[in-house]
Amino acid sequence: MPELPEVETTVRGLAPVLDGERLVTVEPRRADLRKAIPIDLRQRMTGARVSGLGRRAKYGLVDTDRGDTMIFHLGMSGRWRVDPSEPLAHDHLLIETAGGRSVVLNDPRRFGFLDLVPTADLDAYPPFAAMGPEPLGPNFTGAYLAGALEGRSAPIKAMLLDQRIVAGLGNIYVCEALHLARIAPSRAAGQIARARLDRLADAVREVLLAAIEAGGSSLRDYARPDGELGYFSKQFLVYGREGEPCHCGGVVKRRVENGRSTFWCPRCQRG
Repeated sequence: MPELPEVETTVRGLAPVLDGERLVTVEPRRADLRKAIPIDLRQRMTGARVSGLGRRAKYGLVDTDRGDTMIFHLGMSGRWRVDPSEPLAHDHLLIETAGGRSVVLNDPRRFGFLDLVPTADLDAYPPFAAMGPEPLGPNFTGAYLAGALEGRSAPIKAMLLDQRIVAGLGNIYVCEALHLARIAPSRAAGQIARARLDRLADAVREVLLAAIEAGGSSLRDYARPDGELGYFSKQFLVYGREGEPCHCGGVVKRRVENGRSTFWCPRCQRG
């Protein structure tokens, strides 16, 4: 599933095509993805001008001058294609601009979704209302983590994946950040010292920024809007590297819980 860096990369790839442009065609090609596409999406967005693009957690945002925001989630297999040369199966939304550019949302598995809400109501949008801070924002610090995790006996990995604690982190980047911070994924979250939480907050930020710089991670279906793959997977320190050597001389381990793999090095992530 595309995680925060892949969504951020997608938004940055769409911005040069859509930002400031008037939309002359907004054409849903089916009634639903994971859930119903708003029946008035075509009407409310056709003729509107895109006033900005952004991201909240793993959701992309397209603002218009009509006070609406189109929200997209890429699900398991969704990606946007810019100026496609030909239509493909599973192209579910076509957008064309007055400047002659086009973007298409393609989602073979249809686990993604589209929504349209008043921009002024974004903070109250149900998936956003209870979210924690953005991990790349100024409020995500070791001090914040110390308060949010105080008294929590759940493993630190589970806490970082909880969107109420921090918005947008997924399995790949949590594994990588915990390794960089040298914290065991099974460590009780409330027992981690403040200095180590400072290091963890820095590690989360470092891993995410490096992944964005590399265009995200292409493991299955993900590609950037320009068709290029994301290359951060070539920089993985532990994720997907079971049995391979860690830089510390240890060996990367893997365990599966609830269908999700955890990768870590027992030698340098001891506590």
